[in-house]
Amino acid sequence: MQLDPQGVAPDDLSHAGSVVDKAIEYMMEQNIAPVSVASALLGGALGLLARTMDDRSIAGVLRNALASVESGELREMREQLPGGQAQL
Repeated sequence: MQLDPQGVAPDDLSHAGSVVDKAIEYMMEQNIAPVSVASALLGGALGLLARTMDDRSIAGVLRNALASVESGELREMREQLPGGQAQL
């Protein structure tokens, strides 16, 4: 979940992120609750990981995500939004 300060993300990551952002925007326009949107995206991501990685690797991805939450990285991102609040 790190913001890739060294620019080592795969080339297609930005494209994938843009597609996901558009999907989120569309679901929000459909008045789907933010927690439902997030749960659906997380479920889809876990399903993809399960099809492409072993359990140990998936656990590593999840540990990295949890470390981002615990370190305050996500809170910092939220605080950078106008008004300091999440805007889904």
